[in-house]
Amino acid sequence: MRAMAQQQQGILFLLLLCYCLLWSSASSSSIRSRHVVSRLPGFDGELPFQLQTGYVEVDRTAGVRLFYYFIPSERSPAEDPLLLWLTGGPGCSGLSGLIYEIGPLSFDLHASMCGLPKLVYKPESWTKVSNVIFLDSPVGAGFSYADTYAGFISSDTKAVDQILVFLTNWFHGHPEFLSNPLYIAGDSYSGMIVPAVASGIATGKHEPSLKLNLKGYLLGNPVTDHNFDRPSKIPFAHAMGLISDEMYEAYKKRCSVEDDAHQNVQCTNTVDAIKECVTGINKNHILEPKCTFASPHPYKLKPFDSRLGRQMLQLRDLHLSEISRECRMAEYTMSRIWANDVTVREALGIHEGTVPLWQRCNYDILYTYDFNSSLRYHLDLTTKGYKGLVYSGDHDMIIPYIGTQAWIRSLNFSVVDDWRPWFVQGQVAGYTRSYSNNLTFATVKFLGEIERDHSVHTFGIRTMNPPWQRVVPFKFGVVGVEVREVSLRYSVLADQVLLNQIGWGAPDQDIEIKGLVGR
Repeated sequence: MRAMAQQQQGILFLLLLCYCLLWSSASSSSIRSRHVVSRLPGFDGELPFQLQTGYVEVDRTAGVRLFYYFIPSERSPAEDPLLLWLTGGPGCSGLSGLIYEIGPLSFDLHASMCGLPKLVYKPESWTKVSNVIFLDSPVGAGFSYADTYAGFISSDTKAVDQILVFLTNWFHGHPEFLSNPLYIAGDSYSGMIVPAVASGIATGKHEPSLKLNLKGYLLGNPVTDHNFDRPSKIPFAHAMGLISDEMYEAYKKRCSVEDDAHQNVQCTNTVDAIKECVTGINKNHILEPKCTFASPHPYKLKPFDSRLGRQMLQLRDLHLSEISRECRMAEYTMSRIWANDVTVREALGIHEGTVPLWQRCNYDILYTYDFNSSLRYHLDLTTKGYKGLVYSGDHDMIIPYIGTQAWIRSLNFSVVDDWRPWFVQGQVAGYTRSYSNNLTFATVKFLGEIERDHSVHTFGIRTMNPPWQRVVPFKFGVVGVEVREVSLRYSVLADQVLLNQIGWGAPDQDIEIKGLVGR
């Protein structure tokens, strides 16, 4: 009798174990889904790199699923750093980072506009020597979605929390990358998010039992603190010769520069005069023309659906390659056409019916800006020994380098390598300064932001190495490291600095890392 009871208990235990395993498997499947992509519509042949796409559930109650693109390093995935790239906005897709910034694909601007836009391989991508996750965050960006209305409501705080959940669940599905050096990166509005995410990892907010090998963070032209970012625009306009000395002196005399408040009629009139002077300037990159075209009826190229976009271009007898020489936004049209194609969505494994219209940047997300500053996270991270790199294109009037330098000074770090030029083939390519507490700042000549209103601001820095190197991880390559095989070229859009891979791998190894560093 006792033997029979033990046998029944054993059977019940096995049934319970099977149930738990099945539940765990189903639960895990609902949290993570991955899709291996070997071919993409618009690209000829198989992809010359690995691409994985998928969803990670970050809020089961609201059914929030963040979509990602993951490209393992083309060199050594097991050893190379893992980079989480957060496109800015908020509301811009990770695909923007993959196509227009640091990823291995780009659109062929010279291909025929008939049919689906063509993709070409960009061999100088950061993925050549880095594992990169391009994340659609916050919810509502790219292909990320929620099952409920409440799930679509987001904020700075919620975005950070959900990114930490994403990383936790992603690493549970990719434990082989737990030991890889981890960097969090982004630019523009991600300047608010990246430091908070990195700080969350450093303090174990993600999941204390999950040990992530965080090494540092990277930020380009980052939104950081309104007390520094906003008041820097008029001084920048003066420094760049966009307004006269008299206008600037009047502004300083009549207005409160500290809080950028327009406190009297004289101040308002002065500011209005300054605005009039810079109205025709592309504030994202002051050397580039605004997105208007010489035609009987000039127009600004605005976001539009693919059918209207094609009709507009055809009616005006313009080719994307021609427009792109004047306006980079034209290339964004190609991503909108491409990502909304049914065959593309099938190839990427997009959940049907979840995102009716993909947008590179979704400005209609339900989002609360509840971070006023990310300075405390910079201070927290760097004082704990994590490496920080902040870089600025020196022709960006949206987040000017002047404001970035000001908030860095406010941290009161001592200077360990003072302001000096860094060179590319004997030519000054920018300026740099290194601080104690592992913080480096650098400017890059001729570069800026390319679209306003929290969209992707992409540096024209076409070839920039990931800023970690063999001996000293995360030391910005242009600081104290020999630069080999580097060249400069000029495009109609802006100077595009070409930097060879710096200090990565064997001393005799030259790997060119080409990519736009942007939102």
